Amino acid sequence: MVIKVFLASSSGSTAIKKKQQDVLGFLEALKVDYAPLDIACNEDNRMWMRENVPVEKKPTNGIPLPPQIFNEESYCGDYETFFDAKEDNAVYAFLGLPPPPGSKEAKEAEKAFILENGPVKNGTVENETVESETVENGTDDAEDEENLEAEEVEEENLDDDSLAPVKQEEAQEEVEDDEAKGEDDQPVSEEEEELRQLEEEEEAPEVTEQEEEDE
Repeated sequence: MVIKVFLASSSGSTAIKKKQQDVLGFLEALKVDYAPLDIACNEDNRMWMRENVPVEKKPTNGIPLPPQIFNEESYCGDYETFFDAKEDNAVYAFLGLPPPPGSKEAKEAEKAFILENGPVKNGTVENETVESETVENGTDDAEDEENLEAEEVEEENLDDDSLAPVKQEEAQEEVEDDEAKGEDDQPVSEEEEELRQLEEEEEAPEVTEQEEEDE
């Protein structure tokens, strides 16, 4: 990219000459490559400059005065905007050029970037790292919660399985108790009652005979 500076070498205005010298001298101090284009001796240069300066940047009479500055075909500004950029340490931004490392403008741009996006570490923005860590931590927390829920469900299933044999044994014992109670509660038939009385009568004489022999 070449910086084009349109100027008038034969201008009778002292103010215009001083402005042109200021622009060229500052560009040389910054070691910025530029091409001076004289509009006084070259009609094509004068016509191209007048046609490519934006309408809103032209004076009331419609004829822009030198110096006018372009980056290739892109309009940068006139002396007033160049001077403002120089005061703000933003000449490279004004010219549409990247500031060289270590320059004041590069440092200012870095500070502005840090204020807007956060500090840079190892070539990445720390804010992005923090956000990624937050996302990863959130994912880990969700996975931990899912694992805890799964463990609780497994423990509940194990408890149910361990209690199942005990419940079965208790149910079996209740059934056996009910059957035993049912046998005890059954009514005695008349035949069984008569047999029981006969057995008692047979046992009674044997006891009496034994007592008489003892006497």
